[in-house]
Amino acid sequence: MRRTRLAHAGVAALLMIGGWTAAGTLPASAHDAPDSPTARAADPAPASAGMMEAMQRDFGLTRAEAEDRLAAEREATDLAPKARKTAGSAYGGAWFDAKSEKLTVAVTPEADASTVRSLRASGAAVRTVEHSARTLDAAKSRIDRLDAPSGVSSWSVDPTANTVVVNVVEGQKADNDVRSFVAKAREAGPVTVRTVGAQAETFAAGTVGGDPYYTGNVRCSIGFSVHGGFVTAGHCGGVGSQVRGWDNSYIGNFQGSSFPENDYAWVNVGSGWWTVPVVLGWGTVSDQLVRGSAEAPIGASICRSGSTTHWHCGNVLAKNETVNYSQGAVRQMTKTSVCAEPGDSGGSFISGDQAQGVTSGGWGNCSGGGETWHQPINEILNRYGLTLHTA
Repeated sequence: MRRTRLAHAGVAALLMIGGWTAAGTLPASAHDAPDSPTARAADPAPASAGMMEAMQRDFGLTRAEAEDRLAAEREATDLAPKARKTAGSAYGGAWFDAKSEKLTVAVTPEADASTVRSLRASGAAVRTVEHSARTLDAAKSRIDRLDAPSGVSSWSVDPTANTVVVNVVEGQKADNDVRSFVAKAREAGPVTVRTVGAQAETFAAGTVGGDPYYTGNVRCSIGFSVHGGFVTAGHCGGVGSQVRGWDNSYIGNFQGSSFPENDYAWVNVGSGWWTVPVVLGWGTVSDQLVRGSAEAPIGASICRSGSTTHWHCGNVLAKNETVNYSQGAVRQMTKTSVCAEPGDSGGSFISGDQAQGVTSGGWGNCSGGGETWHQPINEILNRYGLTLHTA
C-alpha cells in the first residue's frame, strides 16, 4: 500500500512537495555556469498542460502569454551571470521585468560605453544607478552584524531601488529598539525602510494525520530528492531526529541540519522508501520532473508546493535577504510573494523544471496573502556535498 501511494501523493515523502512555477522561470539557485551543482538541460522540455493552466490561472495570462513569459525567463536566467561578468565592478544588480520580458541590468556611471553596448547587444535593458552591487552588499553585511529586535522582519539588497531595504513590522516602526536599529542600519550605507504585515515565522506545524513527514510532533514538507535522501528545512528537526512518512512508517534520520543562521537539512532515505526527481502537483497541476537548479532572477515567476496549502505561485522579490525569526536570524534567503502556512516548511520552490529552494517561513497565509522565504537549493547541495536527483 505504501508503494502504491508513493507513486502519487507519497512521492511527497521522498520527493518533495514542490511546486512548479513557470518552466521558464528558472530557479533561484542555479544556472548553466561551471560552478552550478546541476546545469539545466540545453533544450528544456515544454511546460506540461497542468503547469500552463496554473500559470494562466495565477498570473492572469493567456496560454500564448504564458509560453512567451517562460521563454523570456529562461533567456534572462541564462543571461544574468554573463551580464554580471560583462559589467564588472560597475555591476549594480539585475532583475527580470515582466512587462518588457527582459533582464534589466543596473550599472554605475563608471561603466563605459562599450560595456553598455555589449549588455544591450546581449538582449538586456540597462539602467544607470548610483551604487554598485558591491557597495550595497557591503552595507547589508554590516547590518547583518547588528542585533535586530523582533519588530524588524528582514533586510536585503533591492537592486530595483538601488538600496538596502529594511522591513519593519507594521505598527512597530516607532518602537525605540526598532528606531535604534534603523538608525544604526542607515550608518551602514544606503537604506530604505518599508513596512510589512507581520513578523516572519517558520511554517512547521503540529502533527496532522496523512501528511508528508513527521519528526516528533512536528509536521513538515519534503523538499527535493537528492541521491540518498531529500533536503528540507533545518528548523524541522536536528541531527539524528527520526523521520516518519505519511503512513507513519520510518523513512530515515536527519543527517545534517542547521537553524538558525541557516535553515536547511537533509534526511537519508531507506526502509522501502526511495527518491524520485518529481515535485507533486497535488492534483492542481501535473507532477513536475526536476531537471536542474538554475537560478531565477528577481522578478521571475516561481511556485511552491507544500503539504498544507499545496500549489501556489508568485514572483521572486529579493535575494540574499536576512530574515529575523524569533529563534534568530537566517541569512542568504530568497523572498517571494508566494503564500504559505504551517506545515509547508521544507517544501519545494521550483521554477519550471528547475529546483529553487526549500520553504523556510514568512508572514501571512494563503487566504489573505503574505510573503515567504526559501533557502536556495544550491547552497544546501554545496554545504552537504549532495547531488540533486534529476530526470
